[in-house]
Amino acid sequence: MPKSASTTDPMVERLRAALGKRAFTEQKMFGGTCFMLNGNMLIGTSKRGLLVRVGKAAHTEAAARPHARPMEMGGRSMEGYVHVAPEGTVTEADLVGWLDLARAFVETLPPRSKPAKVAKKRA
Repeated sequence: MPKSASTTDPMVERLRAALGKRAFTEQKMFGGTCFMLNGNMLIGTSKRGLLVRVGKAAHTEAAARPHARPMEMGGRSMEGYVHVAPEGTVTEADLVGWLDLARAFVETLPPRSKPAKVAKKRA
């Protein structure tokens, strides 16, 4: 049976596998799929590569890695986030390295409660 155009992005499948049994959620954002840990964005996919949340302290070092650059959105630099070109995630070791860097930062953040944001909007 041929695959449809709506078949899941292979990077999404790779990230799911790399995250294993960790508790995470997925959310459609930035034209791709973002993986959330405790309600905080961890890493996201797009046709142009990965959006990796590394935090401000690790930003300069992460952006200097091969195939990485500071993330820009709407012409503005997003400090604490880097864009990784597809060439930078070819091997599982590459992908896990980026995921580990993102987790090291995001696991320091307090959990975000989505229902609280919804409650504020309704008030």
